[in-house]
Amino acid sequence: MSAQYAWSERFPARRSVTDGSDHPAVSPLGDLHPPATAAEVHELEERLGVELPPSYRQFLLFANGWGSDDDCCLLRVAEVGWLRDVDPPRAKIWSAPKPENSWSVPDELYFVYGPEQDSIHYRGEYVPDTLLAGYWSDGVALLNPHVRTSEGEWEAWHLAPWLPGANRYRSFWELAMDELRLRYPS
Repeated sequence: MSAQYAWSERFPARRSVTDGSDHPAVSPLGDLHPPATAAEVHELEERLGVELPPSYRQFLLFANGWGSDDDCCLLRVAEVGWLRDVDPPRAKIWSAPKPENSWSVPDELYFVYGPEQDSIHYRGEYVPDTLLAGYWSDGVALLNPHVRTSEGEWEAWHLAPWLPGANRYRSFWELAMDELRLRYPS
């Protein structure tokens, strides 16, 4: 059984813009789209040919996307796809070998997360196979199916042109919580 992620604790209760309004529900943290149905998430998994990581799947069942601008937005189920298919130029640019990001990053450098991580150590060869989940800060939020935890979580990346590489996280949950901390410090 997968862990339960407390999305509703991180995003305060949704409320209508005005009572009786047809506007989508919003949170003080920004636009949260109404939840995807289990059938929509299943169709996405069928289209992709994979089972989504638990924290990302649970997020989609909580909110079918977040935000409405390219500065910070998580895509709706219908927009999610493999980076190589959704944004081929970006996949090609970021997967090209660079002197500072070798294709042969050793595991002892690659599997470091948190403050000790050197974002230059990402594996460019994984880029085309990543799942595009959203756009953040002139970059992208990606899920990497090549690196999975025993719980089924996929490694998550924030990849942007202004970063020396990718900020990598053990899961979508960790990526989203880091973004929330940056955007809405307590």
